[in-house]
Amino acid sequence: MSNSSSDKTYRVALVAHDAQKSRLVDWVGENQDVFAKPAIFSTGTTGGLLLTSYPDLDVTPLKSGPLGGDQQIGALICEEKLDALIFFTDPLSPMPHDVDVKALTRLATVYDLPSACSPSTANLIVRAMRDASL
Repeated sequence: MSNSSSDKTYRVALVAHDAQKSRLVDWVGENQDVFAKPAIFSTGTTGGLLLTSYPDLDVTPLKSGPLGGDQQIGALICEEKLDALIFFTDPLSPMPHDVDVKALTRLATVYDLPSACSPSTANLIVRAMRDASL
């Protein structure tokens, strides 16, 4: 969150594993005041659910995660076109594309991108976005 100007339009990636998709959609609903302004990039299914639930949000659905959506998010990270990555992971289910998840978290670390894998850490990112807009 390098720019704290109230005029800044944040660019946030929102991703969720299957068992966490409804949790992410509900969490976004709880934070609609923050997500009303940012450009949101999301993997396919998650993006579709967000658009269905909140049609006024600026959501760009990419490909489904296993079909390349994770790599598209990774490219946005490498091109420094994101301000945050929020990826609700499911730590209790086997992940067939676990390497993609690791790649995203590694890229977020390499590019010093604020990232969260759970609601509690995502709340910290949202708090920073909310504070920056005051």
